[in-house]
Amino acid sequence: MMEALLHEIMMAFALGLLGAVVFAAIGLVSGTDETTTLAPLTMLVVLLGAPPAGVLTFFLAGAVAKHMTHAVPTALLGIPGDTSATALLADANYLRKLGVPHIALRKMISGGAVAALIAVPLSVLFAVLLAPFGTVIKQFAPWVFLCAAFTIAYFSAGRWAAVLALVPFVVVIVALQALTGQYGVKLSVSYFLGIAVAPLIASLFSLLAPGERQRMRRDHYRVFSLAPDVKGWSGYFPNPFKVINPRQVRVTAMAASVSSATFVFSPVAMTVIMGEVIGSRIKQAYDRLTTVITARNGVTESTYIAETLIPLMAFGLPLSPVAAGPAAPLFNAPPRFFVDNATGEINNLHNLLNNWEFLGYGMLAVIVAILVAYPFTMNFAHGAAAFVVRKISHEAVIATFIGLVLVIGIWEGGLLGLMVIVTIGLLGGFLARFLGFNIGVQFMGYYTAVLTVPAIIALTGN
Repeated sequence: MMEALLHEIMMAFALGLLGAVVFAAIGLVSGTDETTTLAPLTMLVVLLGAPPAGVLTFFLAGAVAKHMTHAVPTALLGIPGDTSATALLADANYLRKLGVPHIALRKMISGGAVAALIAVPLSVLFAVLLAPFGTVIKQFAPWVFLCAAFTIAYFSAGRWAAVLALVPFVVVIVALQALTGQYGVKLSVSYFLGIAVAPLIASLFSLLAPGERQRMRRDHYRVFSLAPDVKGWSGYFPNPFKVINPRQVRVTAMAASVSSATFVFSPVAMTVIMGEVIGSRIKQAYDRLTTVITARNGVTESTYIAETLIPLMAFGLPLSPVAAGPAAPLFNAPPRFFVDNATGEINNLHNLLNNWEFLGYGMLAVIVAILVAYPFTMNFAHGAAAFVVRKISHEAVIATFIGLVLVIGIWEGGLLGLMVIVTIGLLGGFLARFLGFNIGVQFMGYYTAVLTVPAIIALTGN
């Protein structure tokens, strides 16, 4: 018994370490969206047969590490490291103009470390409190997903346009399911991957159009100025509680607590809202900027943790933007993990781990990510930013993930799987670009198609 437990812990630690290292590196590359990177690699880990605890630690460690290193291009170069970092860019730019980008960077990642440590136990607590309602929610899952889809769409950038766009998007998915079903091919992973890489597919198709290609053309290289690297501590591992002052610790803890409870809202929206609330109460400009950027990066950590753990533990259903997006493979990755719309059966980490395991492995993932990403970013951010800008090809990173997606799609459905990925990716990418129909809404649209539409058909007797 002890040997089996020790083996499980070591596997979880190894996969958590792998996730932390890989996504700490990916976070340094600007524009690497969380869904586009976290979802395909997590899906690969699941399909390769990693144990449930290892899958959880891989995802959480990767998310936490990425949201630390995404501060490097955001603070030092003025380029958002990923989607969540867009909400941090304005404050980071103000601090760059003041000549203290290194201060912004250190405040950001220290706030992230504090928030991550707080978010795991709070998320587990909220999940335990909500779990008694899980059975009722599962029974009404088709209608819960429908309501959640419309709610998340309304609070997206597209508002009513995104709400209305849900209908044709869902119809396209239902039609594609019917088409592939005629040839005996049942797909699910391909839909996830098509949505995950939708912005990339849309950009690649745009590049083939002469007009769009001309608009994308640049006549000169972008120039970035890196401030000198100043180290204000001794040793390799600085104390985050000394990097941020006691007031910033309290504010970050408060923001992490609130965002851990409000798990149904978009991470970017929560980051913006919490920053506005905190900033309105601080008058001194420099103190306001450093405190807000500390808390906001903390919120990027806490929302990802809470929006993964609470739906996973309490319901087993992806009822949050993160759960429906980057964390989708933790809920639905056939044949291993699935939510059966016909029987209501759930088989995913919800069934395979208990509350104490979620708490223990969640904390393990966070600690591993902090041990890997925090001192690395604090000590080597300047050199890492310069290396990435000069030596790393953004196109090569994109090509790597496109290649991974194509391999998984062909593995699941051959040519039909590839066609579904391209179709959903192209449609979703352009809807996101022109209507603000973001990836979180698209994932909820997928669940509406596979869960709610059959329920509506059964209800109407058609």
